[in-house]
Amino acid sequence: MRRVSVFGATGSVGQNTLDLIARKPEDFQVVALSGGANVALLAKQARELRAEHAVIAQAELLPALQDALAGSGIKASAGRDAVLEAAAIPVDWAMSSVVGFAGLEISLAIAHNTKTLALANKESLVCGGALLTKVCADNGTLLLPVDSEHSAIFQCIGGADKEVERIILTASGGPFLHSDPKALETATPEQAMAHPNWDMGQRISIDSASMFNKAMEVLETHALFDVTPEQIEVIIHPQSIIHSMVGFADGAIMAHLGPADMRGPIGFALNWPDRVDLPLERLDFGALGALSFQHPDPAQFPALELATQTMQMGGLAGAAFNAAKEAALDLFLARKIGFLDMARVVRAVLAQTDVAGNDTLSIKDVIDADAIARVRAGEAAQKGF
Repeated sequence: MRRVSVFGATGSVGQNTLDLIARKPEDFQVVALSGGANVALLAKQARELRAEHAVIAQAELLPALQDALAGSGIKASAGRDAVLEAAAIPVDWAMSSVVGFAGLEISLAIAHNTKTLALANKESLVCGGALLTKVCADNGTLLLPVDSEHSAIFQCIGGADKEVERIILTASGGPFLHSDPKALETATPEQAMAHPNWDMGQRISIDSASMFNKAMEVLETHALFDVTPEQIEVIIHPQSIIHSMVGFADGAIMAHLGPADMRGPIGFALNWPDRVDLPLERLDFGALGALSFQHPDPAQFPALELATQTMQMGGLAGAAFNAAKEAALDLFLARKIGFLDMARVVRAVLAQTDVAGNDTLSIKDVIDADAIARVRAGEAAQKGF
């Protein structure tokens, strides 16, 4: 029986993780679960899986969590420090799926104390990739990607990482795939949220429409697989059946295909190095029909070029990129800037970013860079870039 913890248990990835764990209760002992604000769901999960600890991120919700867990014997705690303390409990496997920049410190705490870190938090690698991978290496912690694209890359590479020539990330193209770039200047948040394939939350839908989400995945790929910017490509694949592809030195390309179900990459990370039966729909190639591909238009999706610039800069550029992207999205949602202005804000912030060496970065450096970039993003928007 393996000891496991899940941080971000009440989110989509966390719920799918616990669904898989609950199917084999004899294989897992749940140590700690954390949630953001959904006390009822966290308490339900903790009771059903007999967790040892349940932590709610918002400190003022502690009395409600204690009431919900009364008589269960489960330890209840709350607040940022409590989440980090739970992440420091030694376990065999831990999921880091807390959304946003807040997930970086949690991932670092896990990496210091856990045999396997299953990572579903983009910001951990985009903002602190060099720092996190060093902590994992220093502590002998296995880092397994859970984002579907990076899980696909990991599976395609296998043990042939030295022969990798190129990594190809696929993107759906979103609602603006066939739009004139000039028309995007006046695109509204409502239009950006109208994804043709997925029903996602407001922020992730707009990040997908702008391809800032894909740009983040490019930066993750750079940090995870130690490849150069020139080795990473993005191709538009509207059907979203191929999650990623890897090209090798002999010209062969391995593609990972699968249903759009996060339990696939989660289950792979949970059971690695074994493959086990997962409750996923099997692909019917006859029903799928044709799969199509096209190159992204840089004028439509300038976020991809900004990702390349960020990789070339290195150091704290990733933290600045992420913070500026989030601040620009806030401004777009408030209708203070246009859709394509989000990329202009990020470009302006990167132009002001001081780059420090990867080997000298600390968590304080990353946090400071994040705060500075958010201020600069607001200033760039006010000045008109």
